[in-house]
Amino acid sequence: MRLKLVTTTSIIALSLFAAANAAEINQDGANKLRDSLTKVLPDDFAKSGFLTVNPAGSRYEIIYDFAKLLSKVDTTKVVVNGLTPWSVFATPLDSGLWNLEGNNSFNISGNLKGPDDKATDFTYSIASMVYDGVFDPAIAYLRSGNFKATDIRVTSKSDMDQVDATFAGMDYRLDSTDSASGNGRLDFKANGSLSALSETVTSPQMPPVNIKADSIDFNADVASLPAKEIRDIVFFILEHMDEKELSKEDGEKLKSVLKASFPLFSSLNESITANNLTVGTAAGNGGAKAFGYNFSIAGPSDAVRFAFGMNAADVTLDSPVVPASYHAFLPKSIDMQIAVPDMDFAAFGDEFMKIDFSAGSNSEESGKQAAEKLFHDGMLVVDLPKFTAVSDVYDIDVTGKLLGRIDTQKDYSVQASVLARDLDKSIAAIQELAKSDPNLQQVSFGMMMAKGFAKTDPDGRSRWDISVAGDGSVAVNGQQIKGPDAEEPDQSEDQDQGQEPDQEQEQGQEPVQPQ
Repeated sequence: MRLKLVTTTSIIALSLFAAANAAEINQDGANKLRDSLTKVLPDDFAKSGFLTVNPAGSRYEIIYDFAKLLSKVDTTKVVVNGLTPWSVFATPLDSGLWNLEGNNSFNISGNLKGPDDKATDFTYSIASMVYDGVFDPAIAYLRSGNFKATDIRVTSKSDMDQVDATFAGMDYRLDSTDSASGNGRLDFKANGSLSALSETVTSPQMPPVNIKADSIDFNADVASLPAKEIRDIVFFILEHMDEKELSKEDGEKLKSVLKASFPLFSSLNESITANNLTVGTAAGNGGAKAFGYNFSIAGPSDAVRFAFGMNAADVTLDSPVVPASYHAFLPKSIDMQIAVPDMDFAAFGDEFMKIDFSAGSNSEESGKQAAEKLFHDGMLVVDLPKFTAVSDVYDIDVTGKLLGRIDTQKDYSVQASVLARDLDKSIAAIQELAKSDPNLQQVSFGMMMAKGFAKTDPDGRSRWDISVAGDGSVAVNGQQIKGPDAEEPDQSEDQDQGQEPDQEQEQGQEPVQPQ
């Protein structure tokens, strides 16, 4: 039996692709749609009766009875209570697309046992989930959609911990347009928000931790996506996912569909922001007016830039763990951006296409060689385009770049610029704190020394341009403060002279001891 695990969305996608030309809504069309939906499932699942399709005016009603589907699951490992049928309404459009609609609720509980037989109890509930979208059979995916859910609740309890989470609601929007790059590629945009998050985590090892946020906003977009080719890849995986090894013919087919999809996109961006975030623990409370994360990939396929960032604004912390005298040194805002530029996915793809996926091939070693092609001449570049931290007593801005080889941790160089506003204010704050904490006197002394090396920018900020060369030498604002590292002794010369101590001993002389 070939077991293919397919989500509800994937099943709908496969079925509508086969039935998209339905013109008249009737029972014969409903039966064909049902058969398309179930043909990718094992026979015992398909015959369980979990899925039915009925004509419903100008559309089809697709009913999923997951309780019947789960009747085939090992109940010693999975138990789910409260499952009720879901309905999805599918309307064929004159354009060949399908309109999908649904309005369902969800309230289940049960338990799962992992490979170690440890049980986890869970409950999931959604008071209402309303959605509508336009499905494109040619790409087996939605071209647009609106999704709205209310009163979302999740609990999970095991021997290790318990998690209780609620959201007041969720709104999500998906849109797509034809890409300017042509070739049938698409640009997708998605955005949405989760409102009134409240999550509590407890465990026997620690007191409860409560996390709250007024909302969590998310935005994402991907440009020039080969949606049709990705559909072919998904179908190929579904067809072969139960096979341990591919035949020579199937391996070549896989490479063909992968090659057709390169490059996977021209750019990808994602950002998530938690608004009015608070974290409460037994050790104190903290939070931020906004706490965010961002991720992006962009650039031509032979010079792709990967970037990641995090930021926080109006940060607060109220905890006895941090003495009141140190509160002024806690950052009120942080913004950090890191990037890895110049990744050669074109060369990676060319090398990847040489891999033999069939049985008995050394595909793992070939995969490593393909990965090495990502970096030009084996050189890794890490950019720090931005790092800022601001508190009541300091304002720091750092930019920089690290250059090194991927096959060693020794051969690297660093270029960085550090700028500090109101340096004298920062030094005075450290000196005042050092009166009660003598350990900070060294810090104060170090900052005074650093001030001596600093230059002053037109805006009044102190600047240090730092250079660490591959030979280990360090310079600050053009002034060398550390010379090159000592070179390793020439082993060949030691070997040539390896007999000299013995010869000296034979002549009654003491060998020279290393100092």
